[in-house]
Amino acid sequence: MKFSIERGTLLKAVSQAQSVVERRNTIPILANVLIEAEGDTVQFRATDLDIEVVDKATAQVEKAGATTVSAVTLHEIVRKLPDGALVTLTEDGVAGRLTVEAGRSNFNLATLPKEDFPVMASAEYASNFSAPAPVLRRLFDKSKFAISTEETRYYLNGVYLHVSDSENGKVLRAVATDGHRLARIDADLPMEAGDMPGVIVPRKTVGELRKLLDDDEMLIAVSVSETKIRFATPNITLTSKVIDGTFPDYSRVIPMGNTRKMEVDASEFASAVDRVATVSSERSRAVKMSLEEDRLILSVNAPDSGAAEEELAVAYNDERLEIGFNAKYLLEIASQVDRENAVFMFNSSGDPTLMREGSDTSAVYVVMPMRV
Repeated sequence: MKFSIERGTLLKAVSQAQSVVERRNTIPILANVLIEAEGDTVQFRATDLDIEVVDKATAQVEKAGATTVSAVTLHEIVRKLPDGALVTLTEDGVAGRLTVEAGRSNFNLATLPKEDFPVMASAEYASNFSAPAPVLRRLFDKSKFAISTEETRYYLNGVYLHVSDSENGKVLRAVATDGHRLARIDADLPMEAGDMPGVIVPRKTVGELRKLLDDDEMLIAVSVSETKIRFATPNITLTSKVIDGTFPDYSRVIPMGNTRKMEVDASEFASAVDRVATVSSERSRAVKMSLEEDRLILSVNAPDSGAAEEELAVAYNDERLEIGFNAKYLLEIASQVDRENAVFMFNSSGDPTLMREGSDTSAVYVVMPMRV
């Protein structure tokens, strides 16, 4: 195998591959990227047995072939090469080596046989549809902060992507929760997605997928089965197993009867929470919200380090309310708001609070209060 490729193109392909590879693994081949050259394209394939990513790039292929080499080492080499360099990769099958040349630089890397590389079995997908990159990006970006990191509740370690009913008909919905906060994001249902089975997309997959969704013009082909989900652009295909578990009935946690409404400038609110939380030694310290007519007082009292208080002008005309929240949760939710105003709906100091962006109900957040 021998081919030449522009350094920038190679770096992009290899960086996607090396991020999927697990740093610590007991199976040496899983640390490698499978490089397959044929025609005028080179494919880079990497897997951790749960996720597989295949990245295609255009190259000048002198001799077709395939081999596997350490993904991290190759990425580090390419990253340190000068911009605009032409990189030539040559495989010596007999010696089990891959030579990487660019200008005066020459590297010689150990390879492992391509036959040992595990290729994910292609599944029959029950549902195939296309969605614009910005739509998928919004669904996952706005929900991923609420993914649980508790391994015991593994079925919460991802984003639940499914078709659901809303006031305006059927929608494609992403939900994530860790029991303390919840995010529910809706998007228009893409054509042909109506029969999609609900799946839990793992946290790592959500992180890797983000790299495919940067191009606003891109249309992403999505394929879903009971056990796998695949996202594809013309150059990159990301296939992932889904979490084998049942996502809880989240609709029971979304409060419907909260009547006390507070409207506040989202960025001002986030900045104020961030400032008062500075005095607390732990990020999980409660921020107390004291509400009275058109006035909100945020306060933190940390006996070991000090106290802080800040007043904000808000739109509120209900009875006085005092309620406490984890500062980190409040900040994460406030930072999701794209519009100017965040609307909080309260019931009492012990009940879950609902938050949405202005009058938009396609993004709804729930946060549990803390005792203060």
